[in-house]
Amino acid sequence: MTMPKRMTFTLLSIVVAVIAILAAYTYASLHISYSDGERAGFLQKFSRKGWICKTWEGEILLSSMPGAIPERFTFSVRDDGVARQLMAAMGKRVTLSYAQHKGVPSACFGETEYFVEKVAIQQ
Repeated sequence: MTMPKRMTFTLLSIVVAVIAILAAYTYASLHISYSDGERAGFLQKFSRKGWICKTWEGEILLSSMPGAIPERFTFSVRDDGVARQLMAAMGKRVTLSYAQHKGVPSACFGETEYFVEKVAIQQ
């Protein structure tokens, strides 16, 4: 027994609508930033991670004053050019310009909500 054409059309329309809503949400979460700013510290760790979705992930140590326990700032990088700059800056003091994207639906875009867009190496 086959489904009536109207029921098939309705079911197909619902599936297409759900996919379109998820695509729009993903696009918005990746292109509209919640906040942006800069952080400065020593680049401690930077690597490409993931089983299927390879992402660039890093960590800098922020120290507010000498002798204080440094705070860790973890970040993701989507641009390969920025990733190359960070690889060259390993162990050096850097200033990172980032955008915070809340609610990104998958770790395939990055493991953190902080995406570095620009890096400056301190002398």
